[in-house]
Amino acid sequence: MTEILKGAPVAASIIEKAARKTERLKEKGIVATLAVVRFGSREDDLAYERGIRKSAERAGISVSLYEMPENAEQREAEALIARLNSCSEIHGILIFKPLPPGIDEKGLQSILSPEKDIDGITDAASASLYSGDGRYAIPCTARACIEMLRHYNIGISGKNAVVIGRSPVIGKPVSLLLLKENATVTICHSKTESLSQICRGAAILIACSGKAEMITKEFMNEKQTIIDVGINFDMDGNMVGDVRFKDADGFVYAAAPVPGGVGTVTTAVLMDNLAEAAMRSAK
Repeated sequence: MTEILKGAPVAASIIEKAARKTERLKEKGIVATLAVVRFGSREDDLAYERGIRKSAERAGISVSLYEMPENAEQREAEALIARLNSCSEIHGILIFKPLPPGIDEKGLQSILSPEKDIDGITDAASASLYSGDGRYAIPCTARACIEMLRHYNIGISGKNAVVIGRSPVIGKPVSLLLLKENATVTICHSKTESLSQICRGAAILIACSGKAEMITKEFMNEKQTIIDVGINFDMDGNMVGDVRFKDADGFVYAAAPVPGGVGTVTTAVLMDNLAEAAMRSAK
């Protein structure tokens, strides 16, 4: 019988950990504060913001919103980020994406302070992840995958792990995190030959290709643990992952569903990254 790796208990545990950190900061008169930078009022951004505020409240974190118009100019956006960088009461900055056409994402990333980058998007954060020095925040979704495996006592060390996807946001960072946990890691992508055969030999399969339900039974084995990171929508508008879950359920050892899996954990990790940033600032 397949163990379903639900995200809710993992997220609750991480939020509780973050709350203990922010409580210690409050004893020193410090309120851990997140700055949310949002362009316009897209409904999906507003929904994401509501979710962040809910998680932040549970973690003892204050959220300050900085809303800019969708037609904002690059210099205006950069001026805002520079101002937040220099504000001692702000401990982390989260820039909602996708950005409007007039805003250069790399331009904003280049001026974002690594100390306040709680989503691990700056070059300095990437270098920190590569070196393993733990100086800056780890990308939230990548870390959420590892937190899921740890919470459910899925052994990583010595295991053959396959990551489908090589993006700098998920594929590459989660591969480095798996290596840090002593897994033997294979990174696959759209050009990989014999993809299903490679995946079938994995003890741990991380699916982050961005292709709806591309992972079918031929990619799986009975002892496998699958972490599905995909967020896609089928013809009926239902959210689905990169894995055809009905193929995994009842066949593989364990699987994280979509929705209700890693996505639930990602926001909790964001809160813990913020709490960590506030603690580093306090030192």
